[in-house]
Amino acid sequence: MEKAYDEGRFHLLDGILYHRTKHTCVMSSTDKTLRKTILHECHVSVAAGHLSEDRTLERVKTCSWWPNWKKDVSEYCQKCDRCQKANRPTGKEFGMMIQLQELKSPWEIVNMDWVTALPPGGDRSYNAWLVLVDRYRKTLMFLPCHQDNTAMDTVTTMEIHPLGPQYGLSMPYPIYGNLAISIIIDQIGHCHVLWP
Repeated sequence: MEKAYDEGRFHLLDGILYHRTKHTCVMSSTDKTLRKTILHECHVSVAAGHLSEDRTLERVKTCSWWPNWKKDVSEYCQKCDRCQKANRPTGKEFGMMIQLQELKSPWEIVNMDWVTALPPGGDRSYNAWLVLVDRYRKTLMFLPCHQDNTAMDTVTTMEIHPLGPQYGLSMPYPIYGNLAISIIIDQIGHCHVLWP
């Protein structure tokens, strides 16, 4: 004996077809206004809190079904103004990659940085280090200096602590990080490269 249509797993009420299972009741709708309401409740409402597209799909799946429902949910989430503003990239766009210059000899290109605010030490009460890195050999050199050194003081410090035979040079380090001494660099005959 067959059950009546209304007594089975399907129930038609106000033009909406309900499918009953043990724990849930999924409705099938052709009404576009009702679909928008369902999407709003599953994505935008306070209870939903602008969930991700995947989580919104899961919520809609538990309560409703219609043809192409996944596509509709995806479009709704992608067109959500608040989600677009909140999920926009915040960093700068990546620039063009620059090929590094091929190095041919040690100390041709040198990176430099200051380590400052150190406790005074040594015979001259140095309170900073000038750190030099040879890009060719990946060699480090630490020159003691004072935190308030000018460009000319830095030149003097390098003359006191020449790179010498240890690094294969017969003159002090030729590339300095201050544009004020670019004239000296031109006289020595080496290229001064500033990196961003």
